[in-house]
Amino acid sequence: MASEIKERIETGKDVKLLGDPTQRAESLDEISSFKNAVSRDGVSGGILRRVSSIGETAGSETKGLAGDKLLESTPGFIQASGEKIFKNEHSAYIVLGRDRNADLRSGYGGKGHTQASAIDIVVGRKGYKARQVNERNEALFVDPDFTKDAARVYISQKSDIDEYFDLANGAVGNSKAKSAVAIKGDGVRIIAREGIKLITRTDKKNSQGGDVRSVLGIDLIAGNDDSDLQPIPKGDNLSEAMQKLTDHVDKLNGIVDTFLMSQMQFNEKLTHHFHNSPFFGAPTAPSFPVVGGGTMALIDQLTKTKRSLLSHKVNLAMYKQTYLKQSGRKYINSRYNNTN
Repeated sequence: MASEIKERIETGKDVKLLGDPTQRAESLDEISSFKNAVSRDGVSGGILRRVSSIGETAGSETKGLAGDKLLESTPGFIQASGEKIFKNEHSAYIVLGRDRNADLRSGYGGKGHTQASAIDIVVGRKGYKARQVNERNEALFVDPDFTKDAARVYISQKSDIDEYFDLANGAVGNSKAKSAVAIKGDGVRIIAREGIKLITRTDKKNSQGGDVRSVLGIDLIAGNDDSDLQPIPKGDNLSEAMQKLTDHVDKLNGIVDTFLMSQMQFNEKLTHHFHNSPFFGAPTAPSFPVVGGGTMALIDQLTKTKRSLLSHKVNLAMYKQTYLKQSGRKYINSRYNNTN
């Protein structure tokens, strides 16, 4: 592999290849976080001088115009003996191998597990920090980097996929030692001309032969922060619940109105009643109009208002159980899908 990279970058006397091809990249964190549209940072000094010496006409072949080859900084790749690689000269790779997310000892492939095959499709190794050589003009070789590599589609038969990409647990939790497919880039777009379905639990067993015992839903987590993850409301149930609540409030309005009318009738009798006592300070006989009105008001309040209030309280309890409790038949939130 060292001879292949030596031939590719035409190092000559100016570049010293690392004796051990598994040597890790050095000082990548010191590189600027921003790149120009065309950058020669990190390209071998020997190559730059050679291209400069052959003139503008010949050098145009390395400018990448109209799909031609482009002179740019691309690190070498540390290849495991069991990996088959398809690549070009511009840091675009398809690696057929075994599960690993970093150096040769990482992942279930690095641990020697069986049934841990993987396909790693990646472009832009080390992303904006890509370099062909280090500050000593020595060729750099890198491992997969699930944080810095520009974009990736990773398919693994057995992996800890959430750990590899440093993802929040969410309500779904982290996948451990199971098959996974991950897509990562600055912008990810899933496009369908007719429809997209996100579906969980289609099979009774997982890729390792274990029973799928529960339904794990879908978490929409912005900012990789699951500290305020909440169930997603179900629109139809929520709309029905709001309509029912409005109906209950309207019924309460009617109950209060019935009570008010009964009380007003009694108050009217009190307002127009006068006592006439022939003796100063002596008690008088009860007022029959007031007694009758008070009795009717009491009957109305007991038979109508009180009964209606009890029924209303039962209805509210049923409302809470049906729409606001997770065990309810029309719970307004999804039991499986969450978002922040």
